[in-house]
Amino acid sequence: MADVRDQLAEHLKFYGELGVAGFRRDPQWRSRAGRHAGGAAADHAGGSADLRAGQELPAEQELVAIREDIGDCKRCKLCGLGRRQIVYGVGNPRADLMFVGEAPGRDEDIQGIPFVGRAGQKLTQIIEAIALKRNDVYIANVIKCRPPENRNPEPDEVEACERFLFRQIDVIKPKVIVALGTFAARSLLKTDAPISRLRGRVYDYRGAKLVPTFHPAYLLRNPGCRREVWEDMKKVRSLLNGEE
Repeated sequence: MADVRDQLAEHLKFYGELGVAGFRRDPQWRSRAGRHAGGAAADHAGGSADLRAGQELPAEQELVAIREDIGDCKRCKLCGLGRRQIVYGVGNPRADLMFVGEAPGRDEDIQGIPFVGRAGQKLTQIIEAIALKRNDVYIANVIKCRPPENRNPEPDEVEACERFLFRQIDVIKPKVIVALGTFAARSLLKTDAPISRLRGRVYDYRGAKLVPTFHPAYLLRNPGCRREVWEDMKKVRSLLNGEE
């Protein structure tokens, strides 16, 4: 019980640092997860996931098919540079909100799940600050293998891997994509501009609205940037609610 209280206190402290003064009780904030769960239950109960000729596979199956296409990937040199496993993606296959990071780190390479280390804990707090949970969203990276010593991915590695991220985005069809950090934003937007110039704006991207913001790992090193991230996430919330 003490652990739960400690976690709650830490979350409330984080929200306070972001400038969150309280939580709205607007049902619109809290209904999206229910819609997703209800829709999935209705599909299961009503059999609407059954395929007819010419129909696309359900998103869940499409994502499994993409992962199978990746296989034990040897399309770039990272396969021989110490990576343990492919880190594909995790979350709601029908998510309205998708987060895209740079590449797996050490913890992610061990567990096979994106954003599970300290930066992942910070990302979870950011998601919860807009009244969502991790299983409401989808989380992936530009590349699926850990670069040695967590260096930036190189152009040939991005070229070999980004096609799978594009397929994930096209299957999930999120309303909003958050690009986490300089590298993810640059890779998606095909620009050399720094994140400080890219954030604060909304971009059209593969049928979604793309919002660049600082990477959670950057926030751990530079807590003074929390206010900017909170402004970006308020914009994300407004876009999800159809207010912009």
